[in-house]
Amino acid sequence: MEKYLFTAKTIEEAITNAQEELNLDKEEFIFNEKEHKQGLFSGKKVEIEVIKKEDIVKEINDFLIKVTKLMGIDTQIEIKIRNNTINMRMFSNNNKILIGKNGQTLAALQTIIKQMLLTKYNVKMNIILDVEHYKEKQIKNIEYIAKQTAKDVARTKIEASLDPMNSYQRRAVHNVLTNFKGVYTESVGEEPNRYVVIKPKED
Repeated sequence: MEKYLFTAKTIEEAITNAQEELNLDKEEFIFNEKEHKQGLFSGKKVEIEVIKKEDIVKEINDFLIKVTKLMGIDTQIEIKIRNNTINMRMFSNNNKILIGKNGQTLAALQTIIKQMLLTKYNVKMNIILDVEHYKEKQIKNIEYIAKQTAKDVARTKIEASLDPMNSYQRRAVHNVLTNFKGVYTESVGEEPNRYVVIKPKED
């Protein structure tokens, strides 16, 4: 993955230089600020390291194809970028293996990708990895359970705890119950056993 260095008096100026030279919009690349340089006569300088998001996508795609091939699985990957989030959807001849028990293999692959980008390129991006529509269906099921539980909590005025979930799943619960009448939510506990508690609101 190619990195580009740009030096200027300010970060804003360095970013503008990167946009002009690489012919990219600001949303099409990420940058890391390097150490400030002090020139003998030129004064203070700022250096940034720029990586194109399209290069990051290619790196992830190639990595996943290689890993899944070693698992004996033929995989095609659909990748979309929205803001600073990379959404990846895998289509394969063995989705069950890719997903793993309770989504553990899928979660492990997502963690490996994040760590690979951080270790090799100091790149921090939100990665959402899915196999066809597995996570989409999973989130809909979680939202349904959350709503049903919230109804019970609002009716009985007794708080209820949901099963441990990852941060992505907990966020879905919080979001779906944000405007739910009569309850509010809190995440409690430590990873990997952190879970959501649905509590009744006081009248």
